[in-house]
Amino acid sequence: MTIEIGTDTAKTRRQLAVGDKTYGYYSIDAATQAGLGDFSKLPASLKVVLENLLRFEDNGRTVSVEDIKAFAEWAEKGGQNPREIAYRPARVLMQDFTGVPAVVDLAAMRDGIKALGGDPQKINPLNPVDLVIDHSVMIDEFGTPRAFQRNVELEYERNMERYTFLKWGQNAFNNFRVVPPGTGICHQVNLEYLAQTVWTDTDQNGQEIAYPDTLVGTDSHTTMVNGLAVLGWGVGGIEAEAAMLGQPVSMLIPEVVGFKITGALKEGVTATDLVLKVVQMLRKHGVVGKFVEFYGEGLDHMPLADRATIANMAPEYGATCGFFPIDGETLRYLRQTGRDEDRIALVEAYAKENGFWRGANYAPVYTSTLELDQGDVVPAISGPKRPQDHVPLTDSAREFNKYICGTRDLPEPTEKSEKRWNADGGAPAPDHLPGHHDGYKQGSVEGQDYKLHDGSVVIASITSCTNTSNPYVLMAAGLVARKARALGLNRKPWVKTSLAPGSQVVAEYLEAAGLQEDLDAIGFNLVGFGCTTCIGNSGPLEPAISKSINDNDLVAVSVLSGNRNFEGRISPDVRANYLASPPLVVAYAIAGDMNIDLTTEPLGYSSEGNPVFLKDIWPSSKEVANLVDTIVTREMFQEKYADVFKGDERWQAVKVTDSETYDWPSGSTYIQNPPYFRGMSKDKGAIHDIDNARILALLGDMITTDHISPAGSFKPTTPAGVYLTEHQVAPKDFNSYGSRRGNHEVMMRGTFANIRIKNEMLDGVEGGYTKGPDGKQTSIYDAAMEYQEQGIPLIVIGGIEYGAGSSRDWAAKGTNLLGVKAVIAESFERIHRSNLVGMGVIPFEFTNGDNRKTLELKGDEVISIDGLAGDFKPLSLVPCHISYADGRERTIQLKARVDTEVEIEYLENGGVLHYVLRNLAKA
Repeated sequence: MTIEIGTDTAKTRRQLAVGDKTYGYYSIDAATQAGLGDFSKLPASLKVVLENLLRFEDNGRTVSVEDIKAFAEWAEKGGQNPREIAYRPARVLMQDFTGVPAVVDLAAMRDGIKALGGDPQKINPLNPVDLVIDHSVMIDEFGTPRAFQRNVELEYERNMERYTFLKWGQNAFNNFRVVPPGTGICHQVNLEYLAQTVWTDTDQNGQEIAYPDTLVGTDSHTTMVNGLAVLGWGVGGIEAEAAMLGQPVSMLIPEVVGFKITGALKEGVTATDLVLKVVQMLRKHGVVGKFVEFYGEGLDHMPLADRATIANMAPEYGATCGFFPIDGETLRYLRQTGRDEDRIALVEAYAKENGFWRGANYAPVYTSTLELDQGDVVPAISGPKRPQDHVPLTDSAREFNKYICGTRDLPEPTEKSEKRWNADGGAPAPDHLPGHHDGYKQGSVEGQDYKLHDGSVVIASITSCTNTSNPYVLMAAGLVARKARALGLNRKPWVKTSLAPGSQVVAEYLEAAGLQEDLDAIGFNLVGFGCTTCIGNSGPLEPAISKSINDNDLVAVSVLSGNRNFEGRISPDVRANYLASPPLVVAYAIAGDMNIDLTTEPLGYSSEGNPVFLKDIWPSSKEVANLVDTIVTREMFQEKYADVFKGDERWQAVKVTDSETYDWPSGSTYIQNPPYFRGMSKDKGAIHDIDNARILALLGDMITTDHISPAGSFKPTTPAGVYLTEHQVAPKDFNSYGSRRGNHEVMMRGTFANIRIKNEMLDGVEGGYTKGPDGKQTSIYDAAMEYQEQGIPLIVIGGIEYGAGSSRDWAAKGTNLLGVKAVIAESFERIHRSNLVGMGVIPFEFTNGDNRKTLELKGDEVISIDGLAGDFKPLSLVPCHISYADGRERTIQLKARVDTEVEIEYLENGGVLHYVLRNLAKA
């Protein structure tokens, strides 16, 4: 049954007077009065989704009565009712690493629809799209006043082809805006400027309609804006493209986990410490594919910047989003960041009128709950390779010691065998403190009077949207630098330091407070406005330091105020990566050693020769709060965002031609016309069984999208490096995988090419290798091409939480282009599962306790999967036949993680973009 305009849900349209203006809106209370159910106990995050369905029905869409009633049933059933619904976000947010391939796809779709006899102008975003260029700046220069200027110069030199293409897209497509390089990180620009909490638009009758601000983004940390009560999450570029072209996001009504916050943070504890604890708790609780909503009296004294920090790391705790309802702090932040007073008044009136306001009696139904007293949070770091690996600061040196012992296959040290290094990084001296084991390695650095060793901190970076959006931790970092400078402390000479704020406002208030001068003195000069180290754009280490690390097989360390510390992500020279608050990043730069216990040992010695401890330079919460209240003003935000789309003289000088379709430059190594739509017919195909497939990679647990499609640098000996060398690109101009995402030839060669990935088909081998058809070791790319030539389908086997991490669509695109027909894992992370389906690759889950180990898979098996042709249904159980090399045969059951009927249609069409393109061509 479907309902059209004029039936029960259409009657939910109401009028809301705010000041001298009247807005139309869709009333959840009116839906109850219309007999569609009691929605009063829904969490605010689910009310956003419910309003979305009510509103789009009245705009001429069809929606079933059962879809609306399902939300009331969700509350009645204790927070569970996984019904498939069609959700339409208000807008789309992109960054350039994922945005370039998305615009490439749109340009290719214009060519494709033209070939099918359709109108290229049908390929236009129907919803507003903002693309912020923030992922391309690299830290080549650091620690000098000219670092920012030089890094920007190099950014334009390397990326002019990409920037020219994006500027063409801005001119060619409607509803598509580009925020130029050097402005800030997309999530911080979104939080500080683009997001409105309550959005407005004009309907077909000319009335202004108010509704919740919602979005999807091509970056997993799109979730950050949920701190401002804007429902949003990351999707792959292919799903975002479908959304901007009018295709709804097909989803199941999610479970919502309530996370109750009580109490207040203790003195000396930061928002970063809080979020690292939240990540640990929610990973343990299990929230993959679920909404998390934060509530409780602890929010009454939690700044919005802290909320955004928690919301930002939803991908790290595995949730679809981490949502904070609208309250007084939401209004305060909107006012501080320069939003119009009319908008702020609308947000308050709408939230209170339509049941989105978090008041004293806010007590919705949740699927499950957990609770944290902020008073129990302690200073901490997370690492060495997963965000959920929470380590109290008091245990940091000892836990790193254990990690080294495991890395070196050494026994854990006894008290008598423990050693640590002298403050100058020289020879070990026994003093029975936690620290170096007898088996630790060290190495000289050519031309220097110090040595490196296991645990030397070689990168300390204040970076990423997670923390640089938060003035409290940024001011704290500046105060640590000021106090350290006054005592004569400085960074260790082997530490590469950097400051990459999330927006120009941050640089403004650090300058206004006089703290940038102190940060400069410690080596934290401004290096650029962008993601930098957090995305792997840390830039090269000094050659002598890199050589010492690699020649002596040292476990070097990075400390960053980011959200991701996966293996091989930060730097190819660094094997242990730790997430920390910005003030702790400064402290570790001064200490220079992860083996030092910052809570008990001196970071260094003052100019008078006295030991200086962390407590001596740590600012009080009152110091920080007073500085934020005094320095950070509404006018700063208004001034810096006044011409946000204008850009500097370099951006303005980028010249493009006006054309409906893109004139693909044949010699470009950055932008190439992808092969997805070549030879495409007007009619969809069918889903086929997979016969006699071979295993391309046999992988373990927590294989991230960084493992599958790395974003950082690569060497000339890799398949991608060989390709670029053959196209006359010098290694110094390789840039990064992330910057090359507009060229499928580079990206398919970079798939499964992470330097730390371990294919269990090969004993003890790290990197993108496998066995080819002849059984010999070769690169995954070369093996895949040989299998394709022989017409042999491929399968990838994984463990738990396959595809965790970033939303990057190339992890699915590359998998598809290598000829992989299916991925079989124990479980999938939400975004990557969706991306695989969107690229025509079927995700399957093991059942009945089976996994790669219980099945004794070695990688030389032949696998066939039946039950896909014909009447294939969502979440079907299908037989999988395994033929072992020794002649044994075994049949198991797999669960197809094709979750909805719409996803079945995507697979029949070869992917979501093919589905959309065919429908537009027929329209």
